[in-house]
Amino acid sequence: MGEDNSGSGYVTGGDYERDQSYLTDRITADGSGNWPVEAGRYRLVVARACPWANRAVVVRRLLGLEDALSMGLCGPTHDERSWTFDLDPGGRDPVLGYERLQEAFLARDPGYPKGITVPTVVDVPSGQAVTNDFAQMTLDFSTEWTAFHRDGAPDLYPEELRDEMDDVMQRVYTEVNNGVYRCGFAGSQEAYDRAFDRLFTALDWLSERLADRRYLMGETITEADVRLFTTLARFDAVYHGHFKCNRQKLTEMPVLWAYARDLFQTPGFGDTIDFPQIKEHYYVVHADINPTQVVPQGPDTSVWLTPHGREELGGSPFGDGTPPGPPPEDERVPAGSGPGGVEHR
Repeated sequence: MGEDNSGSGYVTGGDYERDQSYLTDRITADGSGNWPVEAGRYRLVVARACPWANRAVVVRRLLGLEDALSMGLCGPTHDERSWTFDLDPGGRDPVLGYERLQEAFLARDPGYPKGITVPTVVDVPSGQAVTNDFAQMTLDFSTEWTAFHRDGAPDLYPEELRDEMDDVMQRVYTEVNNGVYRCGFAGSQEAYDRAFDRLFTALDWLSERLADRRYLMGETITEADVRLFTTLARFDAVYHGHFKCNRQKLTEMPVLWAYARDLFQTPGFGDTIDFPQIKEHYYVVHADINPTQVVPQGPDTSVWLTPHGREELGGSPFGDGTPPGPPPEDERVPAGSGPGGVEHR
């Protein structure tokens, strides 16, 4: 079966299972584990198309880590070997000098046997991949990179909420983030039916949870919202049709649609979304699901900018903090890729 956004997966008994074999090294403030936090030492390699990488892009922006942690962008499609730097001049990342992300993994381990996935943090001096453990990576951005957070950065992983947050994020991951893939890559009708029911049971639970609170954990954004957002942003564009998650569109789920627009219109969220790249990735790379590789023109993305009314629930995105400033010029989503064909500012 085809490779998904976060590396290889496989089907057993009709059910899709994600390969969760990652490089699990951590970059820490005290340097334990051989990778100390250092400004300018590491490069975050992502692809705008990928929801797992999109999380890292959002968290990096919200925390203001742009100056401390550079970012390399792969194109929206990849082959069986690896994501590639085809958006860069000459098809090479300007910092690492690599044509494909695979080179960083082979620099770490010449016989590297696992998936080549984004997001990956690469050690620039050695050219080696440090970690592609996407779940731990963003939590470490919040807790280990604090010396380089911007003034007014939000606390995306508040200590007093972590037990409940971990439970919420685990359910969001298994039932929603990965649940859409379980639908899309199901190898039998029975497996698809089970996956479909699980996904929409979870979305109904989230709608109920968010009916009377602005964000998943209360009055301010946390990493839990980041993790849910990147799936919701892709729901109507790809998951509803391409992955057959079609009980309803996101635009037909009133609470989740208002919540998703609220986040989209918050600096650091919508300004990371490139709808053309998202659609190109799924419809071209997943040739086993879409053999023609024809990319649909719709849906209309201008609706993401319509009023959401969530302010009435109180709270504020950044609490006592402040929103991030505009993205660096070379990291802006290109004109024509945002809602209504307007460049994100």
